[in-house]
Amino acid sequence: MIRPCPSLTVAGLGGDGGKTFVALALAAAWTGNGLRVAPFKKGPDYIDAAWLSLAAGAPCRNLDSFLMDEAAILRSRDTGCDGADIALIEGNRGLFDGVDVEGSHSTAALARLLDSPVLLVVDATKSTRTLAAIVHGLTSFDPGLSFAGVVLNRIGGSRHAEIARGAIERYTDVPVLGVIPRIRAGAELLPGRHLGLVTVAENPRAREAIERVRETVAGAVDLDRMRERAARTREGVTACILPHAPVDRPAHGCAAREDTVAGGRGVRIGVVRDSAFSFYYPENLEALERGGAELVTVDSLTDRALPGDLDALYIGGGFPETHVAKLADNRPFLASVRRAAEKGLPIYAECGGLMLLCAEVEFGGEVRELAGVFPYRAAWSDRPAGHGYVIGRAVADNPFYPVGTALRGHEFHHSRLVAPDGSQPVTTALELARGTGVGQGRDGLVRDNVLALYTHVHASGTVEWARGLLAAARVRSGARAASSERAGRVRTGC
Repeated sequence: MIRPCPSLTVAGLGGDGGKTFVALALAAAWTGNGLRVAPFKKGPDYIDAAWLSLAAGAPCRNLDSFLMDEAAILRSRDTGCDGADIALIEGNRGLFDGVDVEGSHSTAALARLLDSPVLLVVDATKSTRTLAAIVHGLTSFDPGLSFAGVVLNRIGGSRHAEIARGAIERYTDVPVLGVIPRIRAGAELLPGRHLGLVTVAENPRAREAIERVRETVAGAVDLDRMRERAARTREGVTACILPHAPVDRPAHGCAAREDTVAGGRGVRIGVVRDSAFSFYYPENLEALERGGAELVTVDSLTDRALPGDLDALYIGGGFPETHVAKLADNRPFLASVRRAAEKGLPIYAECGGLMLLCAEVEFGGEVRELAGVFPYRAAWSDRPAGHGYVIGRAVADNPFYPVGTALRGHEFHHSRLVAPDGSQPVTTALELARGTGVGQGRDGLVRDNVLALYTHVHASGTVEWARGLLAAARVRSGARAASSERAGRVRTGC
């Protein structure tokens, strides 16, 4: 039996306060000191999670009470903590910010569930004693939370640090565990753009950036005291890992679970994974592997065609718009995707994957042709077209979800679909109670064995996703095997 390892939940007052900067620095510093860090990201986020994976040298798992139930969250936490010395959870938005006035699905709610002490990152820009009032308010707002300490970020100098630290430690019971100076070149370390940081896959100096962040922060925080505070739960019990039986793991490192398909005929599922398409939850890939899938990496930018022996294709999200010229120039690959769709290959495409399957993408004032599986143009805008959680239900036949299946997911996209004049309407499989999707309360374009949608799902919360993709792949595999057998009989004259 695994008892949770010591953990810290890195939280803040809101966005852009330094949570990611601090979390990356702690993960890299502890890992560099020989500790095994289990990284987690609260909420639906691929970009910060990929950076945390790089900093910790271990897969970062997302924990989200909107997308998954408590049992799934605890399973994911335990899987990530197996063999780890400390769990590091990066929160999102402000500590108490949720989907309603009660703070449902907030970082605070997750920290309470996991009994994880909160490390509060406070942007100290142009403030001193007022910071004590802010910390006092936050630490007294919810008696169910435990606070490990405070890290003051963007401190202007030694006097600024002295007054801010002194005020917080005089008027609150929370220690200041770090004082990080204002870094004028901070944006150069971790450059951002629409939807967040530039992705790890697109940053050729990602490892250098992690090292510079570690060097900047490691000497400014008390790593040993943070670890000691992390071991204290609300009840004052020191967390530890008890001896337990070893767990057999598939390639991506997740223990077997009861709620996914296991066994059955092995299938080959292509995963388009490159700098244009990098948004994949580790649990999604693990769920496919547990179901008997061999995952085949496909590079949309350099491969000239899809492998010919695939039983299904999974195209995740990413930033195809910033790669659109290179994608459009790879005409043989796009043609192979279109032929595969026409021949009935099961294809599941999320967000960026949907854009790849469109006839055109408009970005930066240019229009480029892509795969043309669907007749739409994906037109990019500076403002988000859809951003937040999604609640939907399958209401029409599609290759992967039985009619009536309820889904919870999320979306974050700047593109919207524009239909060319005279085009025939395309069937949509999902009706949305919440979210934007492709518009008019719908999502999920369907053509033959293709489903393309803006909604991202997490396999731990929507177990039907892996089941449906594996089932479709097995049908395809069986049909290929039968066709090969018939061809063999013809050749041998049987």
